[in-house]
Amino acid sequence: MSDFSRITPPKIRVEALTAADQSAAEKWAQELGLPLDGDAEFALQVGVDGLQLQELSRSAPGPLRVDFIEGALAHRRQFGGGSGQMIAKAVGIQPGVRPNILDATAGLGRDAFVLACLGCQVQMIERNPIVAALLADGLRRARLDAEVAGIVQRMPLLTGNAIELMSAWTEAAPEVIHLDPMFPSRDKSALVKKEMRLFKPLVGADDDAPDLLAAALALASHRVVVKRPRKAPAIVGVSPTYSLEGKSSRYDIYVKKSLKP
Repeated sequence: MSDFSRITPPKIRVEALTAADQSAAEKWAQELGLPLDGDAEFALQVGVDGLQLQELSRSAPGPLRVDFIEGALAHRRQFGGGSGQMIAKAVGIQPGVRPNILDATAGLGRDAFVLACLGCQVQMIERNPIVAALLADGLRRARLDAEVAGIVQRMPLLTGNAIELMSAWTEAAPEVIHLDPMFPSRDKSALVKKEMRLFKPLVGADDDAPDLLAAALALASHRVVVKRPRKAPAIVGVSPTYSLEGKSSRYDIYVKKSLKP
């Protein structure tokens, strides 16, 4: 049974989009501890194209799914700016340096995919079981595509509480840990985005971000990188060594040791 205890979860049901998908829907419902019918605010829909999350209100946007093959991520993979991207600079990518990274707040896997495209090994952790299911399904489909299969092979996924997993880490310490905790912003412009409209009720704000940062600082061998809204305060605790600021977001970088070729 999945743990939704961090927040009061919205009502979610699993739906098969066709009769042929019913068996797969039943498996997902059992794995996630969700009903197959009844009143709900969201539906985790199962179809030939994989999993998607659909809000069920009249004004709802279209479904949300993870797609590493086409769409925005395909465009960024081909035309995203390579190692000149701000995230690449933040994690310390440079000639001869491709750090081993732990993305402890993987979400839909977009940042991890960008870093994997640049040649990094990126272990992912996602604690929300619905988001993790969408991400795992996107990875499964991507492994079947010749162009991106090699990239997503560098993106293994763990489902669970990142603080607990990092505190009990037994493998070699990641050189860099990337964090992008949900920020309790009231910026209405952010809420029009499909991801934010779905994620806010599903995931809530990461009120334990200070503990997440502390666990990351204790584990990372070289640096911790925290993605924040540009005008948001730094996470409470240790002050960042320096920051990189873009138009809408900022990276707070906590350096423990230099990354060298």
